[in-house]
Amino acid sequence: MAQQTVLGTIGKGKRGISTWGWVLRGAAAGAAGTTALNAVTYLDMTFRGRGTSSTPEQTVEALAEKVHVQVPGDEETRSNRVQGLGPLTGLAAGIGAGVLAGLARAAGFRPMLLVGTLQSTLTVLLGSNGPMTALGITDPRTWSTTDWVSDVVPHAAYGVVTHATLAAFDRP
Repeated sequence: MAQQTVLGTIGKGKRGISTWGWVLRGAAAGAAGTTALNAVTYLDMTFRGRGTSSTPEQTVEALAEKVHVQVPGDEETRSNRVQGLGPLTGLAAGIGAGVLAGLARAAGFRPMLLVGTLQSTLTVLLGSNGPMTALGITDPRTWSTTDWVSDVVPHAAYGVVTHATLAAFDRP
């Protein structure tokens, strides 16, 4: 039986959606959230005239080195592959965070707007910045206020869109 709490509703209720159904819905919500994150990031780049971040490519390079795998190709081909793999890490983080939110729904957790948005935002922040921090590519402790805003605002857009998409899948 579903129980209403301060954070949201907990319990399955009568939704009739399987765990795999929520995994797929979470992946779709994560993809929608990632699109929102990318759109906000590109708008920021456009308005401020700033360049792209090299941290996704640096993450690919560091991960490849860590697991002793060489990205194949001559210098130009290899560079192009790394440039392609970099953004894919962001897609994986965004879709993966959406899947986790979908699994939480499968377990019966249907958070309220603020809680769901914060949960999705924090999950994707950890999923994207965590590996880069662990690999020594970036250190959030050294970021300026502008750096933090440039990072948090797009991730918050992700959180809003991901939560709203999952909430739209709920059945009464």
